[in-house]
Amino acid sequence: MSLNSAMQAGVAGLLANSTALSTISNNIANVNTVGYKQSNTNFESLVTSNDGNVSDTAGGVAATTQQLVSQVGTFTQTESPTDLAISGQGFFVTSPSAAAISSTNAALFTRAGSFTPNSAGFLENSAGLILQGWPADASGNINTSSSSLSSLQPINVTDLGGAVEPTTTVSVTANLNSTQAVSAAATAAGETPAGTGAYNAATNSMAMNGADGATGVAPDYTIQIPVSDSQGDQHTLQLDLLRSSTPNQWYAELVAVPASDVSDGSGLSDGQIATGMIGFTSTGQLDPATTTIFSATNPSISIGASNAGTPAAGAVNWSSSLGVAAQTISLSLAGSGSGTGGMTQLDSANSQSITTNGTAFGSLSSIAVSDSGLVTAVYSNGVSQNLAQVALATFPNANGLSAVNDDAYQVSQNSGAYTLDTPGQGGSGALDPFNLESSTVDLSSQLTDLITSQSAYSASSKIITTADQMMQDLLQIIQ
Repeated sequence: MSLNSAMQAGVAGLLANSTALSTISNNIANVNTVGYKQSNTNFESLVTSNDGNVSDTAGGVAATTQQLVSQVGTFTQTESPTDLAISGQGFFVTSPSAAAISSTNAALFTRAGSFTPNSAGFLENSAGLILQGWPADASGNINTSSSSLSSLQPINVTDLGGAVEPTTTVSVTANLNSTQAVSAAATAAGETPAGTGAYNAATNSMAMNGADGATGVAPDYTIQIPVSDSQGDQHTLQLDLLRSSTPNQWYAELVAVPASDVSDGSGLSDGQIATGMIGFTSTGQLDPATTTIFSATNPSISIGASNAGTPAAGAVNWSSSLGVAAQTISLSLAGSGSGTGGMTQLDSANSQSITTNGTAFGSLSSIAVSDSGLVTAVYSNGVSQNLAQVALATFPNANGLSAVNDDAYQVSQNSGAYTLDTPGQGGSGALDPFNLESSTVDLSSQLTDLITSQSAYSASSKIITTADQMMQDLLQIIQ
């Protein structure tokens, strides 16, 4: 072995151990970095080729560094629903800016899931990377079939107005007392020709009845139905009922209270929405054959939009001052097949119980993320709305990803192509909200490796010192 090769081997040892020291230092510095993956330094010997006639020549050593990206760190529980850890394989898809992924806004993959809404409402981790996912449409439906990064959008959780749920169904359980006396107005209406003061839905209606009772006809019983419109404002629809002189039949008017909430077409007035009869069988059950105020096959209430102009004859719109959308409300009046519920006419006191869906306006209350990655907004009125679906990317060789700044990675030839899936599907892990993945750095082993590398570095420098001394000894012989 020549003295020169010994010195070169010492230099190689210095360089290799310097690499190891640098790697260990970086690991120790990131021991508390969320989602950081420990790097290891691997050493390999170098052999100088010879023709077999030359004595052994030191080749030295080379060091290569590999980040163990596929390792999963332990989880730390937090109090934030948007702190996300991946229980298994996969990476969050992120981007440096709040825009769709493109050639100018590259996709970056990370397991650092400390996401919080930034000032614009986008979910951003501590490194400033924006979380991407499949967006929900206006109805809350999410299409996750696309495996292209271009189908993803940055997830925003605060750029939302209030949520409302307009009323679409009403279930009426009510009893009309079968012993109710027939009023003079109803008796007169049953005469031919109609008598003085007779009830008439167009000219002497229940809707015309004033608070003092001086005009119109007072109903025998009223049923009030609360309704939420498309903007979450509350309205009251009132079903006014007047027993007819015809057995088992009641005059009925559905009106808005106040009347100014609606605009009537010709044939309707004073806030009327529908007029007609409600009939019952001899056993006191609702009789579709004699019930004319609502459709026998599909009873419903239809109110046109505020901006629909003048309503057609017999139709009604929401008042133009309200600025709300058209609304159709399905009615459940007949009860169950066993004869319970619905509207009845029995020899018992008048009663009513109304069940409706729909909610008033509600402001954003909280954000929830499920273990399958569904991001949901929860409002103060109890309404929840799907916002997006978190996408996870998996790779054939995650350890082959190229590391970049911000604890993120990019696709490389060694990693293979990505596959997009929802959490828990296609080999990707499920999400653990309220958790963060800790660094995979083992501090005790890193400190031990630090001592070992320091000793090896010192030993390599000793090789150079010794070889230099031997070279000085040789020069002294020549002198």
